[in-house]
Amino acid sequence: MSDPTQRPLHDLGVADVLRGLQARAFSSAELVDHLLARVADARELGAFLHVDADGARQAARAADAARAAGRAGALAGVPLAHKDIFVTRGHPSTAGSKMLAGYASPFDATVVARLAEAGAVSLGKLNCDEFAMGSANENSAFGPVRNPWDTARVPGGSSGGSAAAVAAGLVPAATGTDTGGSIRQPAGFTGITGIKPTYGVCSRYGMIAFASSLDQAGPMARSAEDCALLLSAMSGFDERDATSAQRPPQDYAAAMRQPRDGATAAQPLKGLRIGLPREFFPAALAADVEGRVREALGQMEALGATLVDVSLPRTELSIPVYYIIAPAEASSNLSRFDGVRYGHRAAQHGDLQDMYRRSRSEGFGPEVKRRIMIGTYVLSHGYYDAYYLQAQKLRRMIADDFQACFQQCDLIAGPVAPSVAWKLGEQGEDPIQAYLADIFTLPASLAGLPGMSVPAGFGAQGMPVGLQLIGNYFAEGQLLHAAHAFQQATDFHTRRPQ
Repeated sequence: MSDPTQRPLHDLGVADVLRGLQARAFSSAELVDHLLARVADARELGAFLHVDADGARQAARAADAARAAGRAGALAGVPLAHKDIFVTRGHPSTAGSKMLAGYASPFDATVVARLAEAGAVSLGKLNCDEFAMGSANENSAFGPVRNPWDTARVPGGSSGGSAAAVAAGLVPAATGTDTGGSIRQPAGFTGITGIKPTYGVCSRYGMIAFASSLDQAGPMARSAEDCALLLSAMSGFDERDATSAQRPPQDYAAAMRQPRDGATAAQPLKGLRIGLPREFFPAALAADVEGRVREALGQMEALGATLVDVSLPRTELSIPVYYIIAPAEASSNLSRFDGVRYGHRAAQHGDLQDMYRRSRSEGFGPEVKRRIMIGTYVLSHGYYDAYYLQAQKLRRMIADDFQACFQQCDLIAGPVAPSVAWKLGEQGEDPIQAYLADIFTLPASLAGLPGMSVPAGFGAQGMPVGLQLIGNYFAEGQLLHAAHAFQQATDFHTRRPQ
């Protein structure tokens, strides 16, 4: 257990902050002031879109007072920031798009409200790919986010602002969303820990929709322990979300610490079967990524786990399936942004149809337009059965493949992405290359399964490599337990960019 009094404030994770506040080593107000200064000095990263300095200081003082009075919430005084896909009352909520520039929500998203109720202190809103569409965080209308490990490289997307802010020590944790890998991939690219829970565990109410059957909120932080603490606060049934799972509140931190039957201090993963799909280790996988992932799996073996060869035969089909279903849902969801009630409206236009056309042309960026057009095409008469319906059938088969694997293993492991983070602009002319980078994260998203990225070392040019762990439905506790055991035996999650 780290001593929070012996480390710089910006180097502390959520659990460290809570221990430090409990020990009165520092106050939340002192921590918030320290982090706000770092945010101001790190504008070149492009991580923050909006900083609420006054609101953060006020919330920090309130958290300190609550702690002194003995009525502190589970996350009282812990600073964080929210991906700008979550609406926040009275503050800008743009989804990284000009379409929503200047929009301020009249209410908080459920995830935002629950973290605030637990006492967390929000520093502001974080940059993201426009409407969460992207794998690099280069699609934001307000500029790209840069990777703190190498500012010439992407941080991954669409939760790149969240990943960069945590990796750079601007906040100990942040919220993210994962539609096809947008928590796991940026976490892997920036050397932090992130978990996408089972679809329905976290409410989507107040989360600006991209693909409703895929979007899921989750925490991004320094460690599995930090993610467990955040997920306990932000998850739970919400009657305002029709897709919310009706389950009692979960204590993921307790589940993470629950020892396995037969486990020992030296082998905390004894009896755990980890499946290795052969499709997750293709010839095209970068050697540096495969090397670090294999070494991490060797470490898990040393901790008592057993590695089992399995197969997910439809892995390659997950890319065309996802890029039919997700754009189709985006086409439907984004039809509401027409310049009438809210959002960007063209200054000059003719009739109503011309106003729609000009407002949407000006408000949406190239990637969003591309996906709307694809989605509208596959839903159109004559193509629905050939594309969308077939994609949904394959989606069911992909989910069945996972269930067949879970007959042989408890968790599934592999790389997060085929390579380390690439250079900014490197894939700008070929969006298909960026789509292919999601090959290992898409299957779990299509199946609605929980998955996480755990720092597993460093590859080419010293860039982070992530180990992906995938569990069965509602197996977040098992995922977090395995990740925590790995992190207790390694220090990759403690390393920071200069």
